[in-house]
Amino acid sequence: MNRFFLFVIISILSFPLFAQNNSNVLLFEIDKTIENSFYFTQKKERKIAQLKALLKHTTASTQQYEITRKLYTDYQSYQSDSALVYARKNFQIAKNLNEPGKLNQAKLNLVAIMGTLGMYKEGIDVLNAINTASTPTLKGSFYGVTRVIYGQMADNASSQQEKEKYLLLSKQYRDSCVNFYPTHSTPYIIAKADWYLDHKKHAETLDLLLPYFPKIHKKDPNRAIISYIISQAYKQKKDRDEEKKWLSISALSDLQLAKKEYISLRSLAFLLYEDGDIDRAYTYIKRSLDDAVICNARLRTYEISKMLPIISESYQQQNETNRFQLIVFLISASFLAIILLALLFLIIRQMKKLSKAKSDLVLANDKLSELNDELNTFNEKLNLSNNTLTEANFLKEIYIGRYMDQCSDYLGKLDEYQRKLNVLATTGKINDLVSAVKSKEYIENELKEFYANFDKTFLQLFPNFIRDFNALLIPEEAIQLKEDEQLNTELRIFALIRLGIKDSAKIAVFLRYSISTIYNYRSQLKNKSAGPRDEFEEKVMQIGASNK
Repeated sequence: MNRFFLFVIISILSFPLFAQNNSNVLLFEIDKTIENSFYFTQKKERKIAQLKALLKHTTASTQQYEITRKLYTDYQSYQSDSALVYARKNFQIAKNLNEPGKLNQAKLNLVAIMGTLGMYKEGIDVLNAINTASTPTLKGSFYGVTRVIYGQMADNASSQQEKEKYLLLSKQYRDSCVNFYPTHSTPYIIAKADWYLDHKKHAETLDLLLPYFPKIHKKDPNRAIISYIISQAYKQKKDRDEEKKWLSISALSDLQLAKKEYISLRSLAFLLYEDGDIDRAYTYIKRSLDDAVICNARLRTYEISKMLPIISESYQQQNETNRFQLIVFLISASFLAIILLALLFLIIRQMKKLSKAKSDLVLANDKLSELNDELNTFNEKLNLSNNTLTEANFLKEIYIGRYMDQCSDYLGKLDEYQRKLNVLATTGKINDLVSAVKSKEYIENELKEFYANFDKTFLQLFPNFIRDFNALLIPEEAIQLKEDEQLNTELRIFALIRLGIKDSAKIAVFLRYSISTIYNYRSQLKNKSAGPRDEFEEKVMQIGASNK
């Protein structure tokens, strides 16, 4: 679970700006989402279990209608058989309620899931029994569902003549539903974009969908549909990178919503196959097939089954190639090992010859060893002294760094405490507290004392810092302190740099200035440098080094 949240946070914070990098990050997110699919499935199952428990304890027919409708919606692209069960229950409850609007909506839901299961005749029979005149607000949905089921029949047609017939009917119903959906509603946008796309108007499709896409919530199932339509517009435009990017966005939405009936991941798998990314293509197409089987989406299963052998064959060929390369590598490694053993044997023989020669030098080495022992003893003492001094200096700098972090953290906590008190005051509980907690006097006094302690501590460590710092500047630009000042803002910035804190963002947090202000101070003092501007901060780092 923790790994999942970590990957989500990293993905969001590192989202790149360029299309190719964007696609790579999206593919990485898809990989991680597939690895963590159990999390999304559990989330879906918990929601369904809650609805089932609620249905079990609900006796009011109106509430039962709403719960079964929600269960149908959650199961629709997750488990088609269960979705059909709850669509039928919803239909029976709607019949008992005898409300035309609920009854017709239940029938449309029933038709939609029948289309997914390949029950086209049954779905058409239900459609023919719907009286749209009694519920004019559902005309758009009626034409939309009819359009979808005829589109599914076209995809599954056994002859070209039937395919063209159903495809024509699907387009006619799509054109009709645009006239009845509320303008600017999501179904209207989808149908309109589909019409543009069907008429090869990819520019109009993108102009319609790209501004609309950011308005869609991440948990909205239509997010995947609109992303897929955008990808198809880029496909018409022959922009392969953008097509892959939007297919990835669509697939990611499907997977994170635990859908099992979808098209984007399958289409993305084929693009990756064409790009030579066989491993990912195989993983994605296999996942698509597994999900389609779980959902019992017959059309999707049929479509995927046509692509799977192609990608699977390439995947097997790649594995065979990798296996062959591994065998070649092992043979090469074995050959090299034999050569190394032969070289080792020759080296051992040579070492034996050298051993005899070295024995002649033993007496001379013994005498030299005595001298070396004395020298080593002296060096060890010297190294110990140097290490002690180095450690002391290191601890000194670490100490002040920690001291500054603790003080800064303390001030941040005081500031947060003041804001909380302000919230309590503004609720009207203690009116007299408002003026006190809004005052910055306490924080300013703490900051003043904090900076005074910092200045004092720093100057104890680097007593000649101000003199040496001014020596690096043009004489007329030397910093002049006021009578009661130990360090001013400019000197504090470079005091922090001397301590190794070079990041302007960290300095800005410490001194309570903006990053741009810190940057300007640093640039201004560099411009006043008596030497080369680029070497100014390096020379600051050398201040006091000779004394340590």
